[in-house]
Amino acid sequence: MNAANGAAVVVGVDGSEPALRAVRLAAEEARRRHRALRVVHRFIWPLLRVPVAPAAGGPPGGGLRHQAQELVAAAVAEAERVAPGLRVSGEIIDGQAAAVLVGESPTAAMIVLGDRGLGGFAALVLGSVAVQVAAYAGCPVVVARGTARPSGPVVVGVDGSTLSRAAVEFAAEEAAVRGARLHAVHAYTHPRSSGPGDMQPLVYEEGQLHGEEDRILTAPLAGVAERHPGVPVTREVVHGRPVAVLTEASRTAQLIVVGAQGRGELIGLLLGSVSQGVLHHADCPVVVVRSPD
Repeated sequence: MNAANGAAVVVGVDGSEPALRAVRLAAEEARRRHRALRVVHRFIWPLLRVPVAPAAGGPPGGGLRHQAQELVAAAVAEAERVAPGLRVSGEIIDGQAAAVLVGESPTAAMIVLGDRGLGGFAALVLGSVAVQVAAYAGCPVVVARGTARPSGPVVVGVDGSTLSRAAVEFAAEEAAVRGARLHAVHAYTHPRSSGPGDMQPLVYEEGQLHGEEDRILTAPLAGVAERHPGVPVTREVVHGRPVAVLTEASRTAQLIVVGAQGRGELIGLLLGSVSQGVLHHADCPVVVVRSPD
């Protein structure tokens, strides 16, 4: 994930209310992390060869370009209201939504989006934009959905994949800057096989299985207490479906953090099924983290 000095928090806006909620969340994130906020609006109309200047004889404040400038200015003003003194800039970038945001990601600390919106940002959670950005962005992607709570833990889903360490580290950072507890959750539904084609045992000892699953949770947490000594850490191993377990945890959480694609997902999916399920159903903002390349 991008933690370079000077990296800004980037928020995508389209003038919708969900986008303004994303702006408020992004402003708080930037304030906590002592970073600048960059407000970005993708402007697709030039690609479609639609006139964007004011119509001949019309008011000088007309035209699609001017409308875009106004919605960016409104978003910048909202961010400055939420976090006075925050360094905020706004920019209109020609291009498609996902391409613009993925293009911003290599130099961003994180990208923040609303869970639905207008135009190119419409139906973010259910549509392709959020999936593409979360799958390909070079930084964590935050989807501002559910209830933004000032208290509660930062919850991270752990599945034993290589992404778990990256997700846990980001979640620990978030817990540190929020002054919150880190709650690591691992959910399982059946005994694991040792390889493709292996038969699952018909009878197994629940205590032994629980111990094996507990070790999956333990490994990514190694060193977290040393790197983040002020962060209380709790852990939970649950027999249940990961999406249902994490959705339930989201009802009292400030934030849910998941990996972009976990173990056992079908090859070729842009985003793992657990990540997509949490994006659909969580009752708090969700962060999708990719493992560093």
